[in-house]
Amino acid sequence: MKHSRLFTLLLFATLCALVVAAPATTGMNTGKVDVKSAGPLAFGPDGVLFVGDSLGAQVVAIDTGDTKAVSTGSINISGIDSKIAAMLGTSADQISIRDVATNPISKNVYISVNRGRGADGKGVILKLDTAGKLSEVNLDNVKYSAAALPNPPTDNRQKTNTITQLRYLDGKVLVAGLSNEEFQSNLKVIAFPFETADDRGSLIEMYHGSHGRYETNSPIRTFVPYTIDNQKYILAAYTCTPLVKIPMSQLKAGAKVEGTTIAEMGAGNQPLDMVPYKKNGHDYILMANTTHGVTKLDVAHLDTYKPITAPSDVAGVPYESLSDWKDVKHLQAYDSKSVLVLSGNSGAMDLKTVALP
Repeated sequence: MKHSRLFTLLLFATLCALVVAAPATTGMNTGKVDVKSAGPLAFGPDGVLFVGDSLGAQVVAIDTGDTKAVSTGSINISGIDSKIAAMLGTSADQISIRDVATNPISKNVYISVNRGRGADGKGVILKLDTAGKLSEVNLDNVKYSAAALPNPPTDNRQKTNTITQLRYLDGKVLVAGLSNEEFQSNLKVIAFPFETADDRGSLIEMYHGSHGRYETNSPIRTFVPYTIDNQKYILAAYTCTPLVKIPMSQLKAGAKVEGTTIAEMGAGNQPLDMVPYKKNGHDYILMANTTHGVTKLDVAHLDTYKPITAPSDVAGVPYESLSDWKDVKHLQAYDSKSVLVLSGNSGAMDLKTVALP
């Protein structure tokens, strides 16, 4: 009897281990990935790269096969946009770098690029390895899966904002952007591996102090998952630049959710990227902005700030501007001590790792 019980327990443990060990690529198709645009990027487990295709109104998961761990080093590539343009047979003014993402396993960097302008643009995914070699990710024959986004914007000016940011968290892909629903500002939580489900997303409302009103049509520009007082939140930044916390527990399909504005960082600005990190036992977030440069937010006590519910230009979470960080276009976490920075202007953009401040 004891042996029978022991056998049953061992069998159960083995089955559980098999379930846990199932790779993230299970159930993917093999073939050509049809993307109309290449935008926000995010990595999930097992080298899976998520690509936001705003014009195609979909999120595509791609098996990069890039799962060999290497020791971390540094990156310093001058004129990365000119190098990319030359590789694609065009000039730097005919490409736009849309996002960068670091593979947490291999530390190789993936870059989404649109080659050409307007309707003739083509989405391309590139890989920069730790030795500095650029190569194009072949999308003609690859393992992939896709999740279509319901109710995308129909206005041509808004279609490029169907997906403004992607993150992967605990078996889910978080997708921010615009929809064609009553509240255009939308935040979707899509289970991965992708499956047929109600992924209409949550409809987000927030108070914008610089504008002095509640808003439902402004998209989240960038966000990070963040834990505050043992509760999971989304910290979201919008144009002009409110910082809003949104409880993960309220993000249900079709739900109307009111975020809590805890900072206003000045009007006339668009946030680009956010990177949370810890240094010397203290919590910070770096935020790249179009007008205010890179700011360093002190986020040690986010549960103590009162909601901003009245007109205000600059208030809430304290921050400092990093004057040495010039023309930053994208920030991406690299390792525990450094961040990946894309900076510069067309024809003279650099990609390098920089020590966390």
